[in-house]
Amino acid sequence: MISFLRKIFKPKYQTLNLIKIKANNIISNFNYLKKLQPQAEIFPVLKSNAYGHGLKEMCQILNKTSTPMVVVDSFPEAQIVYRYFKGSVLILGEMPLKAYKYCKFKRTEFVIYNEETLRHLSKFGKKAKVHLFYNSGMNREGIKDIVGFLERSKKYLNRVEVSGFCSHMASASIESELNDLQVQNFSMALDSVRSAGYSPHWIHIGNSASSFIMKNNIFNAFRPGLSLYGHDPFSERNKNLKPALSLYSKVVSIQELQAGESVSYDEEYRVVQASRVAVIPFGYFEGLNLNISNQAQFLVGQKEPFWALIAGRVCMNLTCLDVNNHEVSIGDQVEVISRQQGEDNSAEHLAELSKQSIYEFLVKIQGSIRREIDWR
Repeated sequence: MISFLRKIFKPKYQTLNLIKIKANNIISNFNYLKKLQPQAEIFPVLKSNAYGHGLKEMCQILNKTSTPMVVVDSFPEAQIVYRYFKGSVLILGEMPLKAYKYCKFKRTEFVIYNEETLRHLSKFGKKAKVHLFYNSGMNREGIKDIVGFLERSKKYLNRVEVSGFCSHMASASIESELNDLQVQNFSMALDSVRSAGYSPHWIHIGNSASSFIMKNNIFNAFRPGLSLYGHDPFSERNKNLKPALSLYSKVVSIQELQAGESVSYDEEYRVVQASRVAVIPFGYFEGLNLNISNQAQFLVGQKEPFWALIAGRVCMNLTCLDVNNHEVSIGDQVEVISRQQGEDNSAEHLAELSKQSIYEFLVKIQGSIRREIDWR
């Protein structure tokens, strides 16, 4: 009863910044990726707060798809999946050994990169489902000597369920001989695993870029991240992919400037004529890179929206916009990120101005910002 009353009377704080996730766009992207690889299941990658889109929100949306499993990095992310997603979860990252016992084994599978983790998970017996990660050529992590690993770890492998065999492509988004070499190495390693008596069900190596280029029926699962959210890993505008994230802020201050006056730090921006500056509570803590200072422009207003350039340096929690002589009021909406491809405030264009990859730009959007699902 006390807990119920606390929920009722607990202050409900809503940030002035809002992220909207278009559910139909995520589902459309998922179905498109599934058509590219009809023989395979799609395991959406939801690590790093679902590339900034919100792990909770993405789980709820993906319940409307056919995916049997989502991919996260660690136990804290898995806890959110347990609550909001109906299927299973694959934990991709390494964790402190003590953390494994807290996982829900009936709904969780684990990627194994080394003998130490395998030995620990073998204590849980067959309820521990593991995917052996083979270093096929990226040389970042994983098992390189698969034959030696199988021989040394036989007693531990026999105690768990080897439910998957996987790797990761290093150069799928560019033309490289390494792509074919990785697939060849992986195929030979898979033969070794099967010859040793193990029959992993899930065979997967492909990321977003691989989903477009890979034609090999040995793979029955793919792990797309960026493309699921509507962004092309080949830095092109794929009209079949639909960005799902848009971000809005509100004007919290309006300043009247005379010609020649500066705004923000170190006098980097001066107005050439009498002008007005509108301020939004969104800065580099929230996800804007300092490189876009005096370069990017956002869309101000809703009825008759207009573009406003960032005036001066982006601050920690604030950004100033030169709205010139447009009519602006406190509380007016500002579209910081558009889901429309090609717009000046699209995620791709802002990432380019920021001198960041689209991956980095998205995951650095602050997790504390309010997120809502747009089901329309």
